[in-house]
Amino acid sequence: MLLARRWSWLLVLVVGIALYESVRHAVVATGNPNLVPALILIGASVVPAAFVAFIAGRRMVFAVHGGLVAATALIGGVIGVVTAGLLEYRTLQRLGVLPVFGVGLIEEAAKLIVPLVLVLALRRDRHPADGLLIGVASGAGFAVLETMGYAFVVLIQSRGDIGVVQAVLFERGVFSPAAHMAWTGVAAAALWHAAIAHWHPRALAWFAVVFLVAVGLHTAWDSAPNLTVDSVVAAVSLVLLAWTTHRLAAPHRRLLPTGPAVPAGYR
Repeated sequence: MLLARRWSWLLVLVVGIALYESVRHAVVATGNPNLVPALILIGASVVPAAFVAFIAGRRMVFAVHGGLVAATALIGGVIGVVTAGLLEYRTLQRLGVLPVFGVGLIEEAAKLIVPLVLVLALRRDRHPADGLLIGVASGAGFAVLETMGYAFVVLIQSRGDIGVVQAVLFERGVFSPAAHMAWTGVAAAALWHAAIAHWHPRALAWFAVVFLVAVGLHTAWDSAPNLTVDSVVAAVSLVLLAWTTHRLAAPHRRLLPTGPAVPAGYR
């Protein structure tokens, strides 16, 4: 059972790629525009879904079930995209300009809305690793919807060039685990830790630091002039995610180097 969970991400990835290729072949063979939305949806979802399954299969103890994770991806993604879109639009209306840092700050905060609601609601069932998984799921939902938006825009701008759409889906799909999913995952893990530590000032300060790091990485990503810089930001993001996963996979160790101990029930 544990082995099946550990490798479920590979099944999700293989099946997802097979479904995507079947739709792509149908689009190319028939030229039917009715199939393009399915192509965009599957193309934007395959890698994020596989990465959520990958995190769920790591050697960590989770209290949240698969249904809640899936609901977080859907609801968290929609709420995050809508909230970020409205705030960015209103900021542009009022100020006439939106700094790149502002985009990162708004989007990283928007993706944490559903994780925050859940950590407040699950008072008796919190577990440190749940924050990571919930955050990754919320980031995945956001990434899928954002990628679909970009793909739709380039589809119109290119006058229906499927090749351009595929390029956008591939690039954003490959980098999505190292972007929205990693940033929201580490931030939500720190948020969960603060809740488990009963909102101790030191735990809250740690969350603030982690959140600002996520915003900084997001800003660097949006400001990157080329793929090389994006790759460096992606590498740093994945290292932080791996470090967080390692810490949470060792129940006897605390997420914070110093500060309040995790309550005994969560060690």
